[in-house]
Amino acid sequence: MKTPFLITKEEILKCYKPVNPHTHKGLQGHAVIIAGSYGKIGAAVLASKACLKSGCGLVTTFTPKCGYQIVQISIPEVMVVTDENTNSITNIHLPLIPQAIGIGPGIGQELATQKALFEFLRSNNTPLVLDADALNILADNQSWLELVPENTILTPHPKELERLIGKWNSESEKFQKTMAFSEKYKLIIVMKGSPTYIINKQEIHENTTGNAALATAGSGDTLTGIITSFLAQGYEPNHAAKLGVFIHGLTADIALPETGYQSFIASDIIENLGKAFLELDN
Repeated sequence: MKTPFLITKEEILKCYKPVNPHTHKGLQGHAVIIAGSYGKIGAAVLASKACLKSGCGLVTTFTPKCGYQIVQISIPEVMVVTDENTNSITNIHLPLIPQAIGIGPGIGQELATQKALFEFLRSNNTPLVLDADALNILADNQSWLELVPENTILTPHPKELERLIGKWNSESEKFQKTMAFSEKYKLIIVMKGSPTYIINKQEIHENTTGNAALATAGSGDTLTGIITSFLAQGYEPNHAAKLGVFIHGLTADIALPETGYQSFIASDIIENLGKAFLELDN
C-alpha cells in the first residue's frame, strides 16, 4: 500500500483561510442541506447546524414537510424549504442556486426518494457532498454514478463503502478498490473510520485528529455539514474534505477530557467547533 500523506495542522494551515474581518454573510457562501425523512429529521438538524457553525454565511435545509417545524425550532438561523411530501423527499426543487449542496443524511431509500435523487443528479452542476442514503441509493443504481460531477465528495462509513465498491479481503485490497473507484468516476472518497482516510484517485491522505468518541450516532451527519460548509465558502473539494475531517476530529480531541468516550454525542462535535477553529487561528 502507498504511504499516505498525513493531514496535520501544518498541512491544514497551508489551505486554511482565516475569516476576512470585513466580510458579510453574502460572501461566506450559501449551502443547501438536503436531508431527513420521518423519524430521521435529526440528521437534517445535525448536518445543517454543523454547516452553519463551520463558517457558512447562509444555510437552507430542504426536508420533507414533517421536518419543517423541527428544523425551524431547532435552528432558527437556518432557512427551510420543504418537499411536497409529508414523510420523505420525492421532488427536489430549490428556489436558489447555492455554492454547495450536501445530500443524503436520513433521507431513506423510498422508491420516490430514489427517483428524486436521480432527477436531481441529472440537472445539478453545484459542488456536492454525497452521504448516507444517497450513497446507498447509488450503490443500488451504479449507472447513476456517471451523473455525479467530477470532484464530488463521498463520505461512506465502512458498510456504505462496501456496498459501493464490493467486499474486500484485506486492507490493501480495500484501498486498491477505493482508488480504482475514485479514478474511474473522478470522485473524492472520505473513508470514515479510525483513522479516516481521503482517497483522491491515486493519492491517500490520512487524518491525524479524532478518537473513538466519534463512533456515535449522527457523527457522520455533522461531517457532511462541515465539508459542505467549506465547499460553499469556496474551498477546492480536496481542501474542503481535508479541512472537514481534520476539524471534525479535532472537536473530539478537545472535548474528550470533559466528556470521556461514552458521553460524547454528535451535538458535542457542533458545540466544540468554535474551539477547534480557535486552535487553527492561534
